[in-house]
Amino acid sequence: MDARMRGAIEPFALTAAIVAAGMAVFYVWLMGQQGNQPLPWVLIGLLAGALLAAYGALWRVRYRRPALVSAVIALTVLGVLGILSIGLPILASGILTLVSLLRPGRHQAL
Repeated sequence: MDARMRGAIEPFALTAAIVAAGMAVFYVWLMGQQGNQPLPWVLIGLLAGALLAAYGALWRVRYRRPALVSAVIALTVLGVLGILSIGLPILASGILTLVSLLRPGRHQAL
């Protein structure tokens, strides 16, 4: 990975996207182990949050901030709703996305 690409990716949002996608896979597996079907709205919310966080991990894309705001909302709500089972890692993913949103951009001074 060259220096241009290394600075173009925001690590907190990328980590949040990986965690959210991993939790979607874990959710499907867990529901299968319990003999239940995964709820479609939960799976859609997890995957949408993961995709939006992954999109927001790129510094120079249009609509980065709205994508991150949407990911924060989706992941935080799902994390709070599932806090007694699988919600903690999802909530952590929402918090990581929020940290990414609040970090100054590459063109702003720290």
